[in-house]
Amino acid sequence: MASDAATVDVEGRRLRLSNLDKVLYPSIGFTKGEVIDYYSRVAPVLLPHLADRPVSLHRWPDGVAGQGFWDKDASRHAPDWLRVVRLPSPGSSSGSDEVGYAILDGLPALVWAANLAGLELHIPQWTLGPRGGRRVPDLLVFDLDPGAPATVVECARVAEAVRDVLAADGFDCVVKSSGSKGLQVYARVSVPHAGRTSEYARHLAEHLADRWPAEVVATMAKARRSGKVLVDWSQNNPAKTTVAPYSLRGRAEPTVSTPVSWEEVARCREPEDLMFGVDDVLERISRSGDLFGVLYGERAGGRRRLPARPRLQNRKR
Repeated sequence: MASDAATVDVEGRRLRLSNLDKVLYPSIGFTKGEVIDYYSRVAPVLLPHLADRPVSLHRWPDGVAGQGFWDKDASRHAPDWLRVVRLPSPGSSSGSDEVGYAILDGLPALVWAANLAGLELHIPQWTLGPRGGRRVPDLLVFDLDPGAPATVVECARVAEAVRDVLAADGFDCVVKSSGSKGLQVYARVSVPHAGRTSEYARHLAEHLADRWPAEVVATMAKARRSGKVLVDWSQNNPAKTTVAPYSLRGRAEPTVSTPVSWEEVARCREPEDLMFGVDDVLERISRSGDLFGVLYGERAGGRRRLPARPRLQNRKR
């Protein structure tokens, strides 16, 4: 068992890092120290996507060959400087049960999570308000999940169809690999209530499934998904989370949920065309910056009001 440890100063916070040589990805010998290094280097583009969003960690303390588990309640082991926000548990029917979610609002918090072998960072499509309450969603997401033998290649064609519907409604959108099998399409939106994004997304998914029944499905039933792409609109439920941009995945190798260009989506002909590892991602960032930066900051611009359903829904095919 690896026993190496170090106490480091990260932007004024002292952190005790442990088991730095412990291998978390045995297939290539990728260690916890390398996980921490990756998250430290990707922090400038990752942190804006985590800002004011409660994080659910998917941890693999024994590496991806061991048993992973979800860790949402950071209040049990968080240092006193870490921002923790108590929110109703998604599984609570009464809303009385609360979870102390971590807010990874800086490099020390990100390193803290990586030191817990929190390989995957999952976040909701909404942010916290000034008093700690949940705002309405500001992001719309479509999680495209291929049913074998379909792959990310088929997801690429469906992603283009999602983009075209959103464009007809006046929305620009961006796309990233899931880091696993599929793709995820995002748009920046303004909504009057929390249910609007799910409402719109469901209509869009059903529209595509109706138009291309041999290629697209909008229901979760596995019996209907073979060889098709599931347009999972349910990720817009405020109780659900989606893997963050630039998050590692708990797969055999350290693949990353990676923002990609629409030109790359159009060129995709093999699954490997849209699969990226740590070194790939760091090189892409140095070359092109954050392709998801259009969702935040000065490049984001205003948010367009999301209608209840796609306007294409009312057109004759």
